[in-house]
Amino acid sequence: MLKLKILILFVGFMIAAKISFAQQDGFVNFNLDSKVKEQTIKKISRLLDENYIFPDMAKKMGELIKQNLTAGTYEKIDDPMKFAEKLTEDLQSVSKDKHIRVRFSPEDSKRLIEKEKNGNDKNDEKHWNEMMKKENYGFKKVERLPGNIGYVDFRNFASPDYSRETVASVMKFLENTDAIIFDLRLNGGGDPAGVQLMCSYLFNETPVHLNSLYYRPTDETKEYWTLRKIEGKRMLDVPVYVLTSKFTFSGAEEFSYNLKNLKRATIVGETTGGGAHPGGAMAINEGFSMFVPTGRAINPITNTNWEGTGVSPDVDVKSELALEQAQILALKKLAESSKDEQEIMTYNWMVESLNALLNAPVIDETMLKSYAGTYDDRTITYEGGKLYYQRKGRQKYAMTPMTEDTFMFKDLEFFRLKFVKDALGVVYEVNGLYNDGHVDKSKRTN
Repeated sequence: MLKLKILILFVGFMIAAKISFAQQDGFVNFNLDSKVKEQTIKKISRLLDENYIFPDMAKKMGELIKQNLTAGTYEKIDDPMKFAEKLTEDLQSVSKDKHIRVRFSPEDSKRLIEKEKNGNDKNDEKHWNEMMKKENYGFKKVERLPGNIGYVDFRNFASPDYSRETVASVMKFLENTDAIIFDLRLNGGGDPAGVQLMCSYLFNETPVHLNSLYYRPTDETKEYWTLRKIEGKRMLDVPVYVLTSKFTFSGAEEFSYNLKNLKRATIVGETTGGGAHPGGAMAINEGFSMFVPTGRAINPITNTNWEGTGVSPDVDVKSELALEQAQILALKKLAESSKDEQEIMTYNWMVESLNALLNAPVIDETMLKSYAGTYDDRTITYEGGKLYYQRKGRQKYAMTPMTEDTFMFKDLEFFRLKFVKDALGVVYEVNGLYNDGHVDKSKRTN
């Protein structure tokens, strides 16, 4: 059993590669002879037999790599990284478990062997914290989008032991927003306690059962409930949207699965990677280590999990379009709940802009050039295949087409420009359109 907390993770293979199994950099003098290969395969088989969540599957995986060794499948592989990749491929071909991964890294192997002999090392804890701190505990971006929608892009769920203050500051930034979008499109998982902490901000003080994790080596089940105490304001009623992709994995899938089944969030994007087996890193020998899934998730509502299937979105859309789609859903939701006509008009205005981004028209060069000119104190220029707008004495802005004759501006959300043509198609005027409904007009002067 892995007793070291630092190694017990609900971590995706994507970040496992980054933080649990840092690949060996540079040239490493490692003699990968037949004896090392045989020893490696025997140890992998033993580790799986003793720890993998499903004993029968562990046996099948072990049998395959032993058969391959006897058949000479690995005989011509002399690069230890290629050997690790091939072993990973073979193990995953049997189990379909994307958490299983064999890595070549003498540095990590040495560290893991020392830990198995000597127990937890405070220096490792310190090193781990410093590493996570440099990654800002997974948080890449927090911002307020138009319509007072909060947006969080984060790439993993760090342990609350280290991340609690950062999480509180992120949620503090969001506490006055009217909706929240959690972007997990590049999130590969992390600590289940980190998932628990983030979920807790979205429910009241009464604990809600989020998930359970059963671990085979100890025959124990650990339940995860929302926390009674958190630092900061709970956001009970704001609409929540979670963005997903094929890359979204492991703990990030748990966050999505929990909120989806508790009907606390709308999942927007693609079906996720499909990994619901937590585990940890184990040393194989002085060159190789592996991530062994020792547990499985059990959702209290479905009594199952997302292993192999992924978490399916409520709104199925390509991941690169998921943010705009979620913004549209949030704005429509806010418009439905508002009784203020001006506010509703503003939300609808924003929805039009986002729909235009998702369905951007292609306008040919001749037409774009025909718009360039001076319109009273407004000037339109054609530069590098794009139109730019500038009002006398003010900043220049790039123009984004919404239709053939109407354009919007990334940094002027309240404003659009419409070109007006005569019966012969000659542009003689531009109209400034504002989100409060008023219009101002400028005649073409050249």
